[in-house]
Amino acid sequence: MMSRILIMSVILLLIDLMAFQAVRHMVGSSGKTLKTTVYFLYWLVPVITVVYLIGLSYGWNASLPKALQVIIRAMIFILYFAKLLMAAIILVDDIRRLVFGALNISIEKMNLSTVRSTWMSYTALLLGAIPILSLTYGMARNPYRYKLTKTKVPVKGLHPALKGLKIVQISDIHSGSFLFKEPVERSIEMINEAKPDIVFFTGDLVNTMASEMEPFMDMFSQIKAPLGVFSVLGNHDYGDYHQWPSQKEKQQNFEDLKNIHKKLGWRLLLNEHERIQLSDTFFNVIGVENFSASPRFPKHGDLERATQGMDKNTFNVLLSHDPSHWNYQVTKTYPEIDLTLSGHTHGFQFGVEIPGFIKWSPVQYVYPQWAGLYKESDQYLYVNRGLGYLGYPGRVGILPEITVLELDQL
Repeated sequence: MMSRILIMSVILLLIDLMAFQAVRHMVGSSGKTLKTTVYFLYWLVPVITVVYLIGLSYGWNASLPKALQVIIRAMIFILYFAKLLMAAIILVDDIRRLVFGALNISIEKMNLSTVRSTWMSYTALLLGAIPILSLTYGMARNPYRYKLTKTKVPVKGLHPALKGLKIVQISDIHSGSFLFKEPVERSIEMINEAKPDIVFFTGDLVNTMASEMEPFMDMFSQIKAPLGVFSVLGNHDYGDYHQWPSQKEKQQNFEDLKNIHKKLGWRLLLNEHERIQLSDTFFNVIGVENFSASPRFPKHGDLERATQGMDKNTFNVLLSHDPSHWNYQVTKTYPEIDLTLSGHTHGFQFGVEIPGFIKWSPVQYVYPQWAGLYKESDQYLYVNRGLGYLGYPGRVGILPEITVLELDQL
C-alpha cells in the first residue's frame, strides 16, 4: 500500500510542478504578500492530498464524517484534474521552448524566443479554472436537482387499451452515495405526482453493500403505481466492488439486497417475465439480471430464460440495466421486444444537452446509446440518466432524471 502511495505522490508532484510554472509566471511580478499567499495555497493542496492518502492506507480517515470524506475526495479530484489540464499546456510551451532553443543553436542568426509564453500561461490558468468552477458548481447545486423528462413512445400495433399507458422509469439510485436524505424525498414526490400506471427501476440500488439502502427504505417504499413497481439488478448490486472477508458474506449481502426489493414492495425480476392484465388485453414486463456487451462485466442476464413460455403477441417491455445489451442481443434476436429500458451510464454525470442543438458527453465514446430515446426498426431503447450519482458527488450538464414514458399508437 505504501509503495502505491509513494508512486501516486510522485505522479501528483510532477503534475504540481508543471502546473506551478503557470502560477509562478503570472504572479512573479506581484507583491511579496500576494505571492506568498498564492504559493502557500497552491502547495497546501498536495500536502493535504498526501496526508489524506496516508490516512486512507492506515484507516485514519474512517473516523471522519462521511460528508467530509466525500468532499475532500471530490475536491482533490477537481483540483488535480484542473492542474493536469494546466500541466498539459505548460508541457506544450516547454516543447516549443526546447524546439526554438535547438533551432537557435543550429541555425545561424536565428533568434526565436525561448522565454515562458505569457499567453500560454494565461491559457493554462483559464483552462484550469473551467473544471474548478464547473465541477464545484455541479457538486454544490446539481446532485439532487431532479429533472422530469417526458417522452411519447409510438408503438407499432399497440392495443388501443394500452394507448396512454404511463410508465415512470428510475435507475441507478446508488443509495450509498447520498449524503443527505431530505432532498432525496423530493424525487419520491415527483414520481408519485406524475401519477404513473406502472414504475420500473433498472438497477444499481446500492454501490456495494445492501446496508447502504437501510436509511432510505421508508422513503422509497412510498413509490406507488396501480400496476405495481418492478425492478432489476445492476452491476453494483452484486457486491463485486467490495473486499468481502468470505464468499459466504458476499452471498449473504446479495440475498439481503434481494430481500430489500421485496420489503420495498418492488417485484424484482430475475431472468423472468410478468404478465400484466389491463382492461381486455395484457402486456409483458421482462426483467433480466445485469448483462453487458463489455467483457469487463459478468453476464448474469439470461433473456432466453426470461422469455420462456411468454405470449409474444402483445406489447413487451424489457428491463435491462446496461444499454449495450440492446444492440448486442435484443435487436438481433428478440424483435418481439418493443421497448427496452436501461440506465448504467449516468450520462457520465457530465456533458452538454441543449434540445435540438447539441447532446454530448464523453460517455458516448463508450456507449453509443447513453441517454434518452433510441429507435432501430420498430424497437425502442430508453436510457435513463440515473437518479443518484457515483464517484463524483455532483453533475454538470446532465441532471438526475425521472423518466415519464407514455405509450402511443403508431
